Amino acid sequence: MTLPPTEHDTAQPGAIPPPGCPAHLHDGPGGATRLYGKAAETDPMGLYEELRAAHGPVAPVLLDGDVRAWLVLGYLENRDVASRPTQFSRDPRVWHGWRSGEIDPATSPLIPMIGWRPDCVCADGEEHQRLRGAVTASLSQFDHRGVRRSITRFAHQLIDSFCEDGEVELVERFAEHLPMLTLTHLLGMSDEDAPRLVHAARDLFKATETSLASNAYVLECLAQLVVTKRSRPGLDIASALMAHPAGLTDEEVQHHLRLILLAGYETTANLMSNVLRMVVTDPRFRGSLAGGQMTLPEAVEQVLWDEPPLMVCPGRWANDDTTLGGQQIKAGDMLLLGLAAGNVDQAIRPDAATPVHHNRAHLSFSAGTHECPGQDIGRIIADAGIDILLTRLPDIALSVPEESLSWRSSTWARHLTALPVSFAPRPPQADDLPAPLPAPPVRSDVRPATAPLPDAGAAAEAPPGAAVRGPAPRVSWLSRVGRFLRGR
Repeated sequence: MTLPPTEHDTAQPGAIPPPGCPAHLHDGPGGATRLYGKAAETDPMGLYEELRAAHGPVAPVLLDGDVRAWLVLGYLENRDVASRPTQFSRDPRVWHGWRSGEIDPATSPLIPMIGWRPDCVCADGEEHQRLRGAVTASLSQFDHRGVRRSITRFAHQLIDSFCEDGEVELVERFAEHLPMLTLTHLLGMSDEDAPRLVHAARDLFKATETSLASNAYVLECLAQLVVTKRSRPGLDIASALMAHPAGLTDEEVQHHLRLILLAGYETTANLMSNVLRMVVTDPRFRGSLAGGQMTLPEAVEQVLWDEPPLMVCPGRWANDDTTLGGQQIKAGDMLLLGLAAGNVDQAIRPDAATPVHHNRAHLSFSAGTHECPGQDIGRIIADAGIDILLTRLPDIALSVPEESLSWRSSTWARHLTALPVSFAPRPPQADDLPAPLPAPPVRSDVRPATAPLPDAGAAAEAPPGAAVRGPAPRVSWLSRVGRFLRGR
C-alpha cells in the first residue's frame, strides 16, 4: 500500500492541521494516523473528523502493530466499497500484508478480526451465497413472536434480580446479560459454557494480548457444541446450520456460530447501552418517550445513526488498483468501513441534530451483500428488553452526574462502561409470568445431517406469543443467573 502525503488534493484548503496540533501527535510511519492508542480510545469520533479534514473521505491509518490500512470515512464511499464485491473482496487472503510479513499471525491481536475463516464473511460470489443462505435460514426459522416471548421471560428474570434494590448499574446487570441469555438460547449452547464464552467473545473486540486466547476458547466451546448437536439436534441455530442443504462441514458450522455470537452479542449489548443512556440523559428522548411522540423503535434507529454499536468494520481488500475518494488504492490494500464516520458525513446529514424518523439508511449494519442478516433480532432484543424495563421501572433516573459517565474504546467499537440508575423499589414479578412452552420432542427417525427445518407454517398456526421454534428454557440456568445477580 502506498501511503499518500497528508497534503492530498482532496483536502479542503486550510484543513490540514498545523504542526504541533493534536492531529499530528497521532501520526505514525509514513504520515498515517494510528487507529489505536490514546486518541482512538478517548475520542474516536474526533479522530475521524481530524482524518476527514486532512484527507477527505478516505484516509490512511495504522492498526495495532502499525499495520497499514485505509479507513473509509465518507457515507457514499462506504456504500460504494460494500456494494462492489468484485472490486473490494471480503476474502482477507487477498491482502499483501501476509506475503510482506507485515503481521505475525501467531501473535497479532488483529488475527481474530482480520484473519481468514471458513465463514460467509470471508467469502465472495457463489461460496458466499452458499454459506450465507445457511445462516439466513438458521436465523429465519425463529418466529419473531417466539423470540419476543423468550426475551420477555429473560428480561423479567433480570429485572427481578434488582427491582427490590432501588438502584442498579444497567450496563453489566441488564444490557450485557439480556443479549447473552437470548443468544445462548437461540444457539443451543450449554448452560455452563455461556457466561465465560460471551465474556471471551467481547474480549476479542479489545485487540489486546488476550484476544488470541479468547478466540481459541470461543472456538473450543463451539466445536464441542457442534459435536453435541450432531448427536442430539434440537430447534436451535446450530442444528439448523447442520441440517441445511448447503452441506456445511463441522468447521464451517463452528465458525458461523462464532460469527453469530460475536456479531450478535457485541452489537446488541452496545446498542442497548446507548439507547438506555439516551433515555435517561437526553430530555428530547425521555420527554418524547413519556409523551408518546417518539416510539422506542424510533429511538433505536436514532441511536443507530448517532452511536453505531460497531464503529469500524473490518475489512475489505482491493482486488485491483483503483481510485476511491481521491486516493490511489493498490491491489491487495486493506480497507476498513468507517460506519460511525459515514453516519455523520455532512454530505448526507448536514444537521446531525435533525431526527431521522425511522430512516434505516444508516451504515450501522454495513451494506451490500454482506449486510448483517441478524439485525432484526438485534433490534427486537433492544426494543423488547428496554420496553419491559421502562414498563416495570417507569421512574428510572440516572443516579450520577451525566458528565461522570465514561467509555472504553478500541479500534472497532466504543462501550459505555457503566450506567448507574435509581428508581422506587418494587417487588419481583416472576410468579406472575406465564409458564414457558415446552419444546416439541426431537424425532428419533430423522438423521441430524438431513433433518428439515421447522415447518414455516407452524408460527402462523400457533397462539400469539407461542415460541414454536425455540428450545425450551433452561430453568436451572435462569435460577443460577438470578442467584448470581442478587448476590453481587
